[in-house]
Amino acid sequence: MQISNSYDYQSNPATKDTPWIRRTFIVIAVLFMVIMLVVPLLAVFYEAFKGGWQLYIASLVDPEALQAIRLTLITAAIVLPINMVMGVAIAWLVTRYQFKGKQLVTTLLDLPFSVSPVVAGLMFVLLFGLNSTVGGWLESMGFQVIYAVPGIILATLFVTFPFVARELIPLMQTQGDSEEQAALTLGATGWQTFWHVTLPNIKWALLYGLILTNARAMGEFGAVSVVSGHIRGETNTMPLLVEIAYNDYNFTAAFALSSLLAALALVTLLIQQVMTKLQERKFAKSERLASAPELPVSANATVPKSQDKS
Repeated sequence: MQISNSYDYQSNPATKDTPWIRRTFIVIAVLFMVIMLVVPLLAVFYEAFKGGWQLYIASLVDPEALQAIRLTLITAAIVLPINMVMGVAIAWLVTRYQFKGKQLVTTLLDLPFSVSPVVAGLMFVLLFGLNSTVGGWLESMGFQVIYAVPGIILATLFVTFPFVARELIPLMQTQGDSEEQAALTLGATGWQTFWHVTLPNIKWALLYGLILTNARAMGEFGAVSVVSGHIRGETNTMPLLVEIAYNDYNFTAAFALSSLLAALALVTLLIQQVMTKLQERKFAKSERLASAPELPVSANATVPKSQDKS
């Protein structure tokens, strides 16, 4: 993912704003972010630690909380590699092939963004529930989907499916396939071209898409709530257990799990910022190397005897 230099709006006298307008916009933006983001986040951590460290740790090591944390991590660990493989495959299909229905594929890719997660969960209940044909057949085979871990994984896959592909498609369209064609012309196989040419070019966008996928997978509530059944100790993920603990007036446990989810989100943002900085440095270095002037050939340079025709 290349980062181009943006237009400096304030450097042009014709578009430069007066200082009071700039300060007003800054104050409004900062106040809005503090009120809507920082204050609620600090309130969550305050409520979580209000009872002290011992009560906080006790809430997290509770068997039901440990099961919710374990199920959340297992779901994310299963969803991430599937989304990575399918996201790369769909991005490759959309950017490297021309076929009928290509626009339909790109439109369906945005379906999880437009459909409510609750509606998505209900779709899986109708498809794999005990009263459905597929769900009844799977149940007779001893495989339960709804109100079990497979249903949670399917619902999470649905809501996180577009992130990787949507990060890769614009980048791969911009880069084109000239380097891949050159590698194939030089005798590289398809897999060699992918591992040594395509993957290094898309690695930053791929990692960014995986980070977004992981954050959504661990924090998903709506779709998972519908297909899980809220079975205590079995199908509750961390967001679901937060709701249950809060409704049971167990505020310490609710805010402890909420603070853990918030901490995971902050770590995700930190990783994203580190990746962005590394990417910017790499791009700046490549620009400096590309713009470096060539060294002039000295007039006193001697010509090798083997090339001296005179």
